[in-house]
Amino acid sequence: MTPPTRRLRESVDGFRGRTVVVVGDLIADEYLFGKPARISREAPVLILRFTEREMLLGGAANAAHNVHALGARVVPVGVVGRDAAGDELLGLFHAAGIATDGIVTENGWTTPVKTRIMAGGYQATRQQVVRLDREPSGELQTITEDSLVARLATLVERADAILISDYGYGTVTPRLFERVRAIARRTGAVVSADSRYQLPRFTGVTAATPNEAELEQLAGTAVDDERGVEKAGRQLLDKLDARILLVTRGSRGMAVLERDGGCSFIPIHGTDEIADVTGAGDTVISTFTVALAGGATPIDAATLANMAGGLVVMKRGTGTVSPAELVQAIEGS
Repeated sequence: MTPPTRRLRESVDGFRGRTVVVVGDLIADEYLFGKPARISREAPVLILRFTEREMLLGGAANAAHNVHALGARVVPVGVVGRDAAGDELLGLFHAAGIATDGIVTENGWTTPVKTRIMAGGYQATRQQVVRLDREPSGELQTITEDSLVARLATLVERADAILISDYGYGTVTPRLFERVRAIARRTGAVVSADSRYQLPRFTGVTAATPNEAELEQLAGTAVDDERGVEKAGRQLLDKLDARILLVTRGSRGMAVLERDGGCSFIPIHGTDEIADVTGAGDTVISTFTVALAGGATPIDAATLANMAGGLVVMKRGTGTVSPAELVQAIEGS
């Protein structure tokens, strides 16, 4: 076994002793499957004959599920509505063996649901036809925010890392994030952030994980090649006052930049014949965060995250990766 291989395996072995608090927007990923039947007489649309329904943990809930699947202890902190989707999310957490002490239920909140209509026969590849999103219409109630802050303070004290998973639904309020930063300063916990729309407000984190398109938009400069990625990445590192930036680049792999170090480019792991990218970003930041929490170097943590991302995109729906799968990928690389 080569030294890098041994080091990566030791990092994976160390996942089990870590605790990660995941703070963010808990989303229900609903899949409705149908078999193409005929074209409607009423409109030129395809009629699908319903075959099955599947509900999965999405958003920050998927990030939490990924941390749990990697063998670390996870504590999700977020909010669900007093509705059917919220009940299903709580049920999915319980079924997975994930504690829900950090989850607040709010009467006026709509649990975000992303419903994907999937068409295809049993032997054929199922393709997503359309997605229907149900979203909260307002902000969190003050009493809900108070409860989230209180639960965070109670549950995060022994955490090795805090993962921010912001999908733009308002769970990670400025007050809640400020509390995360204050706790991390006191405890030395790793703080990682992935934000769909507002990454610049998560300043002072240990690491952030934008994709290439987000990096380009935030830096206001083209990232057509590696030089462009490094230039834009340095600008974003300064803007965020972060220590590490992990840029996901799709079929071109990843780039990891260190504030006090270099910039490394990692080629895509596995094949570029991708089955489903849904939730892949959650898998990447989860693996990266758990590895950093265990003391892995940024490049080793990024290498493991790259492998995990390459494995999960070969799975349908929001999937997870196990330590055994990672070890097999390490040994086969």
